[in-house]
Amino acid sequence: MPKYKGQKMRLLYVMRYLQAHSDENHTVTLKDILDELHKHGIKCDRKSLYVDIEALRELGMDIVLTKGSHFGYFWANRPFERAEIKLLVDAIQSARFLTAKKSVQLIGKLETLVSSNEAENLQRQVCVDGRIKAQNESVYYAIDRLYEAISQSRQVSFKYFEYTLTKALRYRRNGQVYVVSPYMLHWDGNKYYLIAHYPEHGLTHFRVDKITEIERVEDPCRALSEALDLVSYVQQSFSMFGGTTEKVSLYFDNDLIGSVIDRFGTDCVIRKVDDQHFSTEVGVTISPSFFSWIFQFAGKAVVTGPDIVVTQMRQLVAQQCRIYQTGL
Repeated sequence: MPKYKGQKMRLLYVMRYLQAHSDENHTVTLKDILDELHKHGIKCDRKSLYVDIEALRELGMDIVLTKGSHFGYFWANRPFERAEIKLLVDAIQSARFLTAKKSVQLIGKLETLVSSNEAENLQRQVCVDGRIKAQNESVYYAIDRLYEAISQSRQVSFKYFEYTLTKALRYRRNGQVYVVSPYMLHWDGNKYYLIAHYPEHGLTHFRVDKITEIERVEDPCRALSEALDLVSYVQQSFSMFGGTTEKVSLYFDNDLIGSVIDRFGTDCVIRKVDDQHFSTEVGVTISPSFFSWIFQFAGKAVVTGPDIVVTQMRQLVAQQCRIYQTGL
C-alpha cells in the first residue's frame, strides 16, 4: 500500500508538469512542482522530489537543472524543436484541403508537443479565419480511408461534387458513384489530390476535398502497366510547365534573378548580356502555364528561342490582344 495518497501517481504528475510548464526559457523550481502536487492532494517533500527527478533521468528523460538567476528545472527532450512546430503550424494554416475547424484542431494537438508558454506564443501567430479553406469536413477522414485502400491495394467508391454558378454544391454525374483504383495521394498548390485509374478516363486525378461518401471496395486495384508511370503523370499534370519538353532561351531584367533561381534552381547557367540584363537556357515543358509565367513579368522576361516557341508566344499574345481589342 502506498504510504501517502497519490504516491503511485506522483512520478507521472511530476513528469507531466515538467512537460507542460517548462522549457529552456521557462524553468520551474522544486516549490513549483510541490505546489502542483499539493493541488492534487499528493504529499511530498523536497528530498523525495529530488529522488523522483533522478528516477525520470535514469529512464532517459532529459531534465536539465539550471543555476544562477534562472535556477530551476526544465524538460529538454522535445520531439520537435520550436521552429519545426512553427513550420508544421504554417503548413496546416495554408493547406486549403483542410477545413478551418480541422486546422484549429490539428494546431491544438501540435501545441501539446511544446510547453504552455511556447504554445501561447504559437497561438498568437495562428490566423486561420479569413483564409480560403475547404468546406468538406470529412476530407480528413477521406485521406485516412484512401491511404488504407492504397496500402491494401483495394478499389474505392465515392461521389464527387462541384460548385454551381450559384455557389451551391451538386454531385457530378447526377450523383452516380465513381469506382476507381487508387494509387497515390499528391499534395500540390495546397490542395490534395487522389491519383487513380478510372475506367472511363484511364489515369486521372480527383480533388480529395470534393470526394464524399467514400467506401472501400473488396476488388483489387487495377495493376499499373509499364506505360503508366505515376511520376511522369504527376509531373505532366501538376508541374508549372506540363507539356512537351524544349530547351528554351530566355532573356530577363537583372532584378528577376531571384524569380529565375526560384523556378529553375541554382544549376541553371546565367550569362550577362549587359549591365541591365542576363540570359539563360533551360529545359521546360511548353504549356499555357509556362507562357503565363513569362507574362506575369510584363516585358521584363522574353522568350528568344527556339523559333517554334517564340512563334507560339507571338500567337498567344496576338490572341489576347484580339480579345481585348474587339471584346468578347
